[in-house]
Amino acid sequence: MAQTTPKHKVHLYEVDFMRLFFIFGVLINHSVNVFTDHMSSTSGLPYYLVDSIRMIPHYTRMGFLFMSGLVLMLNYYNKEPHWGAFLKKRFKGSIPPYLIWNFLMMVVIMWANNDTFQFSKFSLSYLNYVVHGSHFYLYFMIIIMQLYLLFPGLVWLFKRLEGHHGTLLTVSFVIQLAMMFVIKYKLEQMDLTSWPYWFKTFGINVFVYQFYFIAGGYTAIHYNEVYDWINAHIKPLAITAVVMGLGTTVYFRFWDEAVLHLGQSSSDDTQQPYLFIYDVIMIMVVFWIGKQYAAWRQNGMPSWLDGIIQRSAKVNFGIYLNQIIGLITLRLILDHLQLGDWALVVAIPLGSLFVLSYSFLIAWFCYKVYPFGFLIGRPQKRPLKARHAKGIGHAASLRVRE
Repeated sequence: MAQTTPKHKVHLYEVDFMRLFFIFGVLINHSVNVFTDHMSSTSGLPYYLVDSIRMIPHYTRMGFLFMSGLVLMLNYYNKEPHWGAFLKKRFKGSIPPYLIWNFLMMVVIMWANNDTFQFSKFSLSYLNYVVHGSHFYLYFMIIIMQLYLLFPGLVWLFKRLEGHHGTLLTVSFVIQLAMMFVIKYKLEQMDLTSWPYWFKTFGINVFVYQFYFIAGGYTAIHYNEVYDWINAHIKPLAITAVVMGLGTTVYFRFWDEAVLHLGQSSSDDTQQPYLFIYDVIMIMVVFWIGKQYAAWRQNGMPSWLDGIIQRSAKVNFGIYLNQIIGLITLRLILDHLQLGDWALVVAIPLGSLFVLSYSFLIAWFCYKVYPFGFLIGRPQKRPLKARHAKGIGHAASLRVRE
């Protein structure tokens, strides 16, 4: 299959939409967790209802990883490789906010719990949080930083297998499906306590998500042909997506719990063969929806709505990083309100909207106001330096004209 991505950079508005759609879906999942944590009974109907359908939007997590591979490949596949500069830029935008958010949230939690500060205890806990990525939903940063390290090899693989990308994608799919079977039906039934953390914690191991990165790269390189195929098959894809989405409830309650007798943590695990197929189909459907958004944008979309989407897409990484503030605030609000379980169910959309809006406002503030951009991986230049550079550029242009 020939390359169908333009070599000259063209802004793909559907990519903005997809990035935002997936990140908002992830935050909604995390918001739902706050509501279920506040329910008085885990055996009551409200909890059972919410817990039964919570797997439906879990594809957004994998969609977010797919987008990481897609965007990186769009930006770098046709460039001359300067991998030292690539790694410097990427880690400069990821390591500082990762370290800072872990530190800030540990301080906030220590303050909220009225804990006495002990340097040795704090340092050990901080090191544990940073190494494992196990708190504040920052596991994604661990995965992405691994991807940055492997990305030069991924580009090399695609270039080395030029003309055989379809085979690469097929092999990757088969490996991913087999891996899901092994994890679910073999490894999760074993005692892995003696294994190194990276091997036994599948959620932070970059290779567990290999298909999503390769599929993202494949889509970036063969962009138009991938969309044409999806567009030609959108009806069966959409129907399958709806059926499988509703089927997650049956899969979760009947197959995992009633047949396999798995506990809730194992049943909720995203590393499952059924969910892998569902995730892939949903990603294709969302790609198609993104294309419709791009077309609508050119044909009468309200400017205020487009403005919200574009601004949110610009700071989507920051929205993810600071989400824990909105989630903690939501938790404090629910602590104060003391709602009943059915009231909590009804309030989920409003609470999720609050977290999304709050996270966006914090990210946008950091993006616009110096020096807070470093908190969202978008460090700004010093204002005086920026003005000085602008003045030099203006003077140079005058000399050219003269």
